[in-house]
Amino acid sequence: MTRLEPFLEGAGTIFRRFDEQDSGCVSYGLAAAGQRWFVKSASTRIGVASLRRAVSVHQAVSHPSIIPLAHSFTTDQGLALVYPWFSGQVLYHPTRSQRGGRALAGSPMARFRGLPLSRIHPALDSVLSAHLAVEDAGLVAVDFYDGCLLYDFENHRMMLCDLDEYRPGPFTVETDRLPGSRRFMAPEEFVRGSVIDIRTTVFTLGRVLRLLLDADDSERQWRGTPGQLAVIRKATAAASESRFRSVHSLVGAWRAAA
Repeated sequence: MTRLEPFLEGAGTIFRRFDEQDSGCVSYGLAAAGQRWFVKSASTRIGVASLRRAVSVHQAVSHPSIIPLAHSFTTDQGLALVYPWFSGQVLYHPTRSQRGGRALAGSPMARFRGLPLSRIHPALDSVLSAHLAVEDAGLVAVDFYDGCLLYDFENHRMMLCDLDEYRPGPFTVETDRLPGSRRFMAPEEFVRGSVIDIRTTVFTLGRVLRLLLDADDSERQWRGTPGQLAVIRKATAAASESRFRSVHSLVGAWRAAA
């Protein structure tokens, strides 16, 4: 057992420190053994529980677009997870208004939305394909939002990270709401006692498709086809029974519309 930061400094060079995360976790960029790593740590009860859940997620799901877990270990302060470093930019961004979701000029999200559709669609397909593996593993998405998306603008590659809150489904909400960004969450995630299942994941993915193509929900600047917009409307129906019954159904409809 040891304290994390001195241990990392002894193992290599810390080149980044991320200590302003909503989860309460502290993360590091570490150069060691000729490679770069992302080390995520937690010392609070809630944070440690989240990282333990992440270990279970990575044991159940493997996909080329999900950054894999390389190692985990315990310190005097709690738990630490080690991932290979991915040189992309997080698409999470500050917004001008809580409702609008309009990316600030120059932000990674604004830059991503400005890409040609020939670049955007493969990135979206990576997100969808990864969630086919999530569904096949019997898991549902929780707290998935643009902060879980890393995009490499040089190599045009989308990767997913921080899937710590994913869990086996269906399950029942035992608190007043689940963790996550309101922009991506289904109505049932805000209701104690409601059932969270794969149709909840369908809703979240529908919002991802919508907000990564265009943040303007008035549809004035919609960049996709009418068929794609229809798919998104079905995926994000308020009533879960009106949505696609599975991620596989959503992906099939989206690819046909595209």
